Amino acid sequence: MALTVFLIIRLHNLFAVVMLTGMFSLLAATFFVVVDAVDVAFTEAAVGAGISTVLMLGALSLTTRYEKTSSRKTWIPLLVVAVTGAALIYGTLDMPLYGDPNAPIHQHVAPVYLTEGMAETSVPNIVTVVLASYRGYDTMGEVTVVFTAAVGVWVILAFGVGRYRRKQEGDST
Repeated sequence: MALTVFLIIRLHNLFAVVMLTGMFSLLAATFFVVVDAVDVAFTEAAVGAGISTVLMLGALSLTTRYEKTSSRKTWIPLLVVAVTGAALIYGTLDMPLYGDPNAPIHQHVAPVYLTEGMAETSVPNIVTVVLASYRGYDTMGEVTVVFTAAVGVWVILAFGVGRYRRKQEGDST
């Protein structure tokens, strides 16, 4: 994954960058499967590698093949990224260890879900119980957000294609 990110940063061929971002998403989905987060892996594969790659290819059809290189080097974006990264790393120092059974996340509602979930819902899979029964409105909200984002990007690309075609035909509007 680190090599893929390095190549994404270094390459100037935008088609190669789009393909590498799709590859990165598939690698991330594989990682999520390895750590037993199959639902997150499915979402990453569908949205990250699937929809995002298709949308980026559509956007790429409206622009040039290569990234324009800047004649001046600016250090402000690097500084912003470094400060943000440092703040995120600092924020993780207070987190419990990975897999700690005494972590707050395991002491709140998880024991109730595990002990009473199947009896309350008659669904044999506890993940389905949590996602579809206990968090059904939340899951529906997430799907609505993804759908709205996809429609928004589609509208932006549709307007962009229309403006691009009018510009190619010589219309000045």
